[in-house]
Amino acid sequence: MKYEILYPEAFPVVKFKLNRGEKIKAESDAMIAMSGSVDVEGKMEGGILSGLARKVLSGESMFFQELTAKRGDGEVLLGHQLPGGILDLELDGTYGLIVQKNGFLASTEGINVSTKAQNLMRGLFSGEGFFILHVEGKGTVFISSYGVIHPVNLEDGEEVIIDNGHLVAWPDYMEYKIEKASSGWISSMTSGEGLVCRFRGPGVVLIQTRNPDSFAQWIRSMVPAN
Repeated sequence: MKYEILYPEAFPVVKFKLNRGEKIKAESDAMIAMSGSVDVEGKMEGGILSGLARKVLSGESMFFQELTAKRGDGEVLLGHQLPGGILDLELDGTYGLIVQKNGFLASTEGINVSTKAQNLMRGLFSGEGFFILHVEGKGTVFISSYGVIHPVNLEDGEEVIIDNGHLVAWPDYMEYKIEKASSGWISSMTSGEGLVCRFRGPGVVLIQTRNPDSFAQWIRSMVPAN
């Protein structure tokens, strides 16, 4: 299988070239175009309970798309719903990724996507909810964002503070905690930041350069109240 990320700085898409029999998994409604030799099916990975968990608990679709080159070689174009970046990541099976809501776009065979529960306090305050996605296995994962994806590399013991709304993905072995942006609650809220995540290295945290929740608030402010 070969792939290419087209238009990476604007509205990117991923172009896959599949050999006969090869397949990819993608988020629901990610397919833009495909060859006539490719079939697309809705799949509920992990059974109905896992599908319901993704839908009810994390806000994701119950189903994935499975695109298979069944009648010969073929091409597939995939995209995502927000204007932003797409990044390809190779997983070797030694660790997984924690991915924020709407961050998973697609993967090759050998990758499993499940719903992971955060502890009570993290789920309550992180802005991502009590449940997030856990991606693991061996293969290539395609992560999408709102805005450009920027990697924050942390050495052993190094820390960084990240606004919750800008998180995209991070390794499942990294430790993080939720805290106030400032020393006091009033200052934290009036600064516009509220709560943030403090990560400790080693590891790489992927962030997005725009905050979808802030954009949604701006849209609502432009719409006249009834």
